[in-house]
Amino acid sequence: MAKRLWPPGAAVISGVLLALCFPPFGIGMLVWVAMMPLLVALWTGGSDRRRGWFGFRTGFLAGAAFWLINLKWITEVSGMGMVTVALYLALYFAFFGAFAAGVGNPWRPRRSGREGRDALAEAGRSLGYAALCALWWCGLEWTRGWMLTGFGWNGMGVAFHETLVLAQAAELVGATGLAFLPMFMAAVVVQVARRLHGEARRGKRLVHWDFAAAATLLAVAFLFGVFRLQGWKPEEVVPLRVLAVQLNIPQEASRVLWSLEEVHGGYEDETLRALNELEEANVMRMEEELEEGEGALEIEMPDWVLWPESALKEWLLFTGDGLQVTGPANRLTLERVLGAGSFTLLMGLNEIEAVLDGDIAVPVEGGDSYNSLLALPPGAERFLSYRKQHLVMFGETIPYQDQLPILRKFYEMSAGVEFGGGFSTGSGDEPLRIPHPAAPDGQVAVIPSICFEDTVPRLLRKYVHTGGQLIVNVTNDGWFKDSEAAAQHFANARFRSIELRRPMVRCSNTGVTAVVGANGSVYDPLTGSRRVLEDESGNHLTRGWLFATAYVPVDGPVTLYARGGDWLSAGGFLLGLGWWLTARWRRR
Repeated sequence: MAKRLWPPGAAVISGVLLALCFPPFGIGMLVWVAMMPLLVALWTGGSDRRRGWFGFRTGFLAGAAFWLINLKWITEVSGMGMVTVALYLALYFAFFGAFAAGVGNPWRPRRSGREGRDALAEAGRSLGYAALCALWWCGLEWTRGWMLTGFGWNGMGVAFHETLVLAQAAELVGATGLAFLPMFMAAVVVQVARRLHGEARRGKRLVHWDFAAAATLLAVAFLFGVFRLQGWKPEEVVPLRVLAVQLNIPQEASRVLWSLEEVHGGYEDETLRALNELEEANVMRMEEELEEGEGALEIEMPDWVLWPESALKEWLLFTGDGLQVTGPANRLTLERVLGAGSFTLLMGLNEIEAVLDGDIAVPVEGGDSYNSLLALPPGAERFLSYRKQHLVMFGETIPYQDQLPILRKFYEMSAGVEFGGGFSTGSGDEPLRIPHPAAPDGQVAVIPSICFEDTVPRLLRKYVHTGGQLIVNVTNDGWFKDSEAAAQHFANARFRSIELRRPMVRCSNTGVTAVVGANGSVYDPLTGSRRVLEDESGNHLTRGWLFATAYVPVDGPVTLYARGGDWLSAGGFLLGLGWWLTARWRRR
């Protein structure tokens, strides 16, 4: 009985250990040992018959344990939905288990009497199988990122979100490729441990070249990270001062619990209060400088003001000939805020297609509607607009709802609210170009993203060009209240800055409002201050504003990841699939 139960138990332990690497637990160091129990179970458990099925169900248990813990925040919207998503995502663990237990198993078939004879050959075999399993894992994470529109959330490499020295390799292989290192190390350590056990029984010690090679790879990754974390010269960047406002508005699923007056008044009050406090601080510094007789004072006021996703309640109507019209409440709020200074306002707002009926813009019945990021530079009469391209399934769109109305009913039954209607999908690959007098060419190019789009690297990388660029994300994680969803979202988002070597500015309604450097750090490289909106206790779920500086590269590099995407992970998937098919063909 114990022989049958220990593989499932080991699988569950691996799933739990891996879940502890992510918020709210954040014990990232466990990523180095998390997969060891699962690998031992896959490589030694079960019988020689039906290895694939044994590995599939064992891997599935590990995946279920991981995702049921990792995604418990979805229960804030739908408990049934959380279980469904978790069990679907567990299938990727299952396919890893089937591979590792079968064709990726270094100990099958058994090689009696040969172990320990040739240390170098044994090391080569160990490294080969470790790399094969690690590449297959990376390939499955890559597949998960696009299959059924994709959910690349909390890949193993995201465990390095606070270990930035090892996260820097994401510019080469992406966040999915970072998973190679901990999986490879775990596979090598498990094989070396087994050989050490055998050597202890025989009283003979050998050199373990595979462990030395794995340790060398880890050292190379560490040294690369140290090199990439080195600072930059002031002439290589353009400082961009941003003011991001977060109201922490409560909601039930998609339903905002504040009235229009409360929402609009909140953004007006918080923004104007921030501008007034910054102006008062400038006056105080000016008086101090005059008393001390020192050099010229630099006035610190925002170049940009940011509001989060779907900030204001009224929609922006647009016509085919370029006319933009919004409601009176929106216009009043914009007039009050824009009159308080000279800055570019960036905010999330919903757009809807309209036609002119005389002098009045009227929404088109059945027309397109978009979840948009809008920018209004000083003196501009029209909004620059980015329309969201990666829609959240069952949040912003329900696929095939016209053909299968039961899908809509399923959502409404599980979420407890009516589905408010789906958005249309945006298009394009050109960044938003916003004037900025300090930039060499007079503008900064924005890589736009809305909501979970900053966890979709294949979307953001298509906007990368040479020159001054930064990522802007407006989001609203209020659907999931005070759960760990926002912290996990931010942990994933930080890797876009490393992959593309572009800083990021995030503004959330309920979530994490922050400025991230091109190396993934939230600390200002000049002042050392932490650029995250938090209350006195360090909680990011708070109302307030963040005034911080983003340092935009004058000539941002086009990284290997920006050019080639998930080349390592995609290659790993193809290699693993080819290995699997070849092994099956040979058995015939």
